[in-house]
Amino acid sequence: MTSEDAKIIKIHMTDYIKTLAQQVKVRQRVVATAIAYFRRVYTRKSFVEYDPCLVAPTCLYLASKAEESTVQAKLLIYYMKRTRAVPQEKCTYEVPDILHMEMKLLEALDFYLIIYHPYRSLLLLLQDAGITEMTKITWSLVNDLYRTDLILMYPPFMIALACIFVASAFQEKDTIAWFEELRVDMHVIKNITKEIFDFYENYSSLSSERLTAALRKLPQRT
Repeated sequence: MTSEDAKIIKIHMTDYIKTLAQQVKVRQRVVATAIAYFRRVYTRKSFVEYDPCLVAPTCLYLASKAEESTVQAKLLIYYMKRTRAVPQEKCTYEVPDILHMEMKLLEALDFYLIIYHPYRSLLLLLQDAGITEMTKITWSLVNDLYRTDLILMYPPFMIALACIFVASAFQEKDTIAWFEELRVDMHVIKNITKEIFDFYENYSSLSSERLTAALRKLPQRT
């Protein structure tokens, strides 16, 4: 499996978490936390050690408890077996599998479950800049960045600033003076921006052929 395959699988599993979250009806914060857990786990573990088709829903289960919106494991299993987001042979997990994986994930996360998200910073920064009319587009940008590892690489407020920077360019809003007043490192903002454009250009829409080829490289369940 190449790094490209791994990136594609992570993106797809992020979408899988979102799909399950819609079915079990949890808040967006729970979804964001689950995705952050998923991506943090795979900075330490491999797809060989931990099957992402089980890790993804277990991260949602763990996040629902951490964010005090608990979802029953049996409900997750119910919807896992009815989605076609993962290979059919991966849809045979049961409640004990989720509970067992939950303990393994807690260890992989060092039992540290607090996640800081960019959304609060985003709203405060938009208000400070006087461009609250861009809330919808910048919020969507932040949501999309959860399909990348950027959320693990930069502080939440820098993610929020980069999304404002990109949205300002698209909407032709002059925010240069405001960014100068903030005295933030624009090199960091531009690095994040570069990654954002790379995502939209190469990964925002995955063809079924590209996705299937990557999923076939996942280890078979024993």
